[in-house]
Amino acid sequence: MVKAVVGANWGDEGKGKITDMLAENADIIVRFQGGANAGHTIVNDYGRFALHTLPSGVFYNHTTSIIGNGVALDIPKLFNEIQEVIKGGVPKPKILISDRAQIVMPYHILFDEYEEERLGKASFGSTKSGIAPFYSDKYAKIGFQVSELFDEDILEDKVSRICEKKNVMLEHLYRKPLLKPKEILDTLHEYRDMVAPYVADVSSFLDKALKENKTILLEGQLGTLKDPDHGIYPMVTSSSTLAAYGAIGAGIPPYEIKQVITVCKAYSSAVGAGAFVSEIFGDEADELRKRGGDKGEFGATTGRPRRVGWFDCVASKYGCRMQGATDVAFTVLDVLGYLDEIPVCVGYEIDGEVTTEFPVTAKLEKAKPVLKTLPGWKSDIRGIKEYDKLPENCRKYIEFVEEQIGFPIKMVSNGPGRDEIIYR
Repeated sequence: MVKAVVGANWGDEGKGKITDMLAENADIIVRFQGGANAGHTIVNDYGRFALHTLPSGVFYNHTTSIIGNGVALDIPKLFNEIQEVIKGGVPKPKILISDRAQIVMPYHILFDEYEEERLGKASFGSTKSGIAPFYSDKYAKIGFQVSELFDEDILEDKVSRICEKKNVMLEHLYRKPLLKPKEILDTLHEYRDMVAPYVADVSSFLDKALKENKTILLEGQLGTLKDPDHGIYPMVTSSSTLAAYGAIGAGIPPYEIKQVITVCKAYSSAVGAGAFVSEIFGDEADELRKRGGDKGEFGATTGRPRRVGWFDCVASKYGCRMQGATDVAFTVLDVLGYLDEIPVCVGYEIDGEVTTEFPVTAKLEKAKPVLKTLPGWKSDIRGIKEYDKLPENCRKYIEFVEEQIGFPIKMVSNGPGRDEIIYR
């Protein structure tokens, strides 16, 4: 059986924790898109970890962790991460890397930095991890596939073609040092030696696993609103963040995905630029940011303060619909326990009209939040294991959100720990 764990909003909804939790009963966990540009924070018996490329199931020694073909593979970062996990006392994970995955090159990271610098105030708020240049090259068909590392003729030919093209931009657009073919070839040889023990035909491995009725988790990065087609374009990521892409990014048939666990945060947060209708500012935002998440609302990859806001029913309903949510996991509910009353965004006012449908970006930029205020529960709910034991106002908050988004909230997370979860 295949289950996808994906985000409903801007990312950082708490997918890592949910994947880590579900991995206990899974055989295989697959990262299916994105790169090391966003992190998943995991708190478990081994300690606290920020994962960027490794799937969030690496902490169980009965699982196989897979880097799917849809991932932007930053090889040095992946290997540093493996070392960090082992250093933290975790048994050496079983890892497979798809021979069809493509590689983030050092020059992708440079081009990302140069472009943000060139754009100045109009920049995209990139994490400068090379993601947009990587995907540009992938679709321009000048990326390096892992399998190509093992064919010297292909490498030499490709490297000289790439340098020719990139150096025109480096010289005339960015006025930066040029690429040297020999240095790039040396890097590719280093990468080949690092990944060689892990490379596999992942699609056929998963096909066999499906025939053996194994449980497979697909782990997405970021959320619906960062999808290049269905998100807040152009302030999006460069790979599809939707569960549907899980089939492509892992190499399995779409009909195998039976469950889509869509993670929603009990309030909103976002890293990077772009429209964010329910965003709050000043002291109110500082207080929520300070209390938020496991260590406050700061990016697991960048350490940047996240933008925060109230729960957005419009964005979340849309986010769950685009993911095809079968189950919603509602996270960080415990954070809201300090509030006397809790505003919720239930609609957008655009040009004097109220809508509950999520619009395209140009209209989104003009949207003002329509807020409804619910009473708070003014208590700490961490440690509660049964839904009925939650304070009445807390249950009312969950049920109000569920009614607004129209998808069943089946899990409620009330703390960062693996076991801090309530099933409904």
